[in-house]
Amino acid sequence: MRCLLVAILLALPALAQTFANPVPDYHPITPNQRVKWFVVSTAGPMSLLVTGPASAGMATAVDAPHEYGPHWEGFADRYGMRLTGISVGNAMEAGLGSIWGEDPRYFRSHERGFGPRMKYVIAASFMAPYRDGHWRPAYARYVGNVGNNFLSNTWRVPSASTPGQASLRCLYGVIGELSSNAFTEFWPDIRKKVFRAK
Repeated sequence: MRCLLVAILLALPALAQTFANPVPDYHPITPNQRVKWFVVSTAGPMSLLVTGPASAGMATAVDAPHEYGPHWEGFADRYGMRLTGISVGNAMEAGLGSIWGEDPRYFRSHERGFGPRMKYVIAASFMAPYRDGHWRPAYARYVGNVGNNFLSNTWRVPSASTPGQASLRCLYGVIGELSSNAFTEFWPDIRKKVFRAK
């Protein structure tokens, strides 16, 4: 986890170069939009019907943590634990972001080509626009990810409540952010091509 943190901190200046210009035609997020972001990110269809079942299903398949067991009840426990974790993390990101002026929304790239857009996806996972539309490190997102994963150690089963396990969940949080941004960036184009082909 320390290596990942150091790598992120070292990469921030290079990531900032990707966002030298502000978000085009940017309008600061409103309180209602912030609440909507929290609700959709936490309990929207993608979270409840895709990411949640996939995460709980994979953990159940390998029986981790073992205290829950490899059965439907264990699946439900893992699903619920994930939901509590992302609820806390998203609440931290939305709350602190509101104070600091950090916008949690993802804005699709205006670049062309897979490479530049993928670079944008990666950079946007660690940066966020602020009230002036300029990109800066997404500190509220960092706090939400690390805070929720270490705080949740207080209610997790023993084998999942170690500092090492919390650090691993933080890494999964970064991977989840990257995956979500990549989906938001590329899915509209894929959908157009697929449905146009039919």
